[in-house]
Amino acid sequence: MNGAAAVLRSLGGIARTRTLESFGIREHARSRLVSEGVFERVGRNWISLPGTDPELRAAAAASAVLTCITQARRLGLWQVAESVPHLALATNGRRRIERAHLHWATPAVPRHPDSLVDPIENVLVLVAQCQSHDAALAIWESALRREAVRKEALERLKLPPAARRLCAEASVWSDSGLESPVIPRLRWLRLPIRQQIWIARHRVDFLIGDRLVLQVDGGTHVGPQREEDIRHDAELTLLGYHVIRVGNGQITQRWHEVQDLIMRAVAQGLHRAR
Repeated sequence: MNGAAAVLRSLGGIARTRTLESFGIREHARSRLVSEGVFERVGRNWISLPGTDPELRAAAAASAVLTCITQARRLGLWQVAESVPHLALATNGRRRIERAHLHWATPAVPRHPDSLVDPIENVLVLVAQCQSHDAALAIWESALRREAVRKEALERLKLPPAARRLCAEASVWSDSGLESPVIPRLRWLRLPIRQQIWIARHRVDFLIGDRLVLQVDGGTHVGPQREEDIRHDAELTLLGYHVIRVGNGQITQRWHEVQDLIMRAVAQGLHRAR
């Protein structure tokens, strides 16, 4: 019976009964292992080892897969607020599941029956349809930056309109999800905006025009990092650049403050080379 547990462990600790059958683990053996506490039944068609990932168990019990922002979080991509798990169901499997956000869209990449998590391509498509533009763009750019998927591969898929637009817009240059919405929000200025370029031996987040630098600080810009930021800002000033440094809360909650600073700097011509 230890061999049966080893098989299930090799399958990630949870598997369909049909898959276990293909490994020669028949119903009588499964029932015995369940009674001994070695296996646990999950829903109608799944078996797991005790202590298996509870999110995978919940997906199996619902005959669904983890997707959208839930799977994006599990992949280590940019996180957004998630009050309930996001699950994907087959297009012919409409049913009610309590405390879950359900998706029924036809997947861009086919889902294997044994899978309890969506492929990254399907995750991004559903994110594009489910989330706000800024949140979706942050997740897409996080996936590209981490090389969870390549843009060229996404472009070859049959994507719905929202995903197609994000695919065209997303880049690998945003250092975090805080930076992702900046260029779309400033595009109306019709000024060249370059991202993550090197000036004075350090990268700057954005260079607007020739001389206006926008730096976006996340939660790590404290202590020695903060002192280095101050030093670099001073060096940029001596080189003729103008630096606007903003924080997390300004990007996420008080964008009007950021926009006002940039508009006034542009009005004074601070983005131009003298």
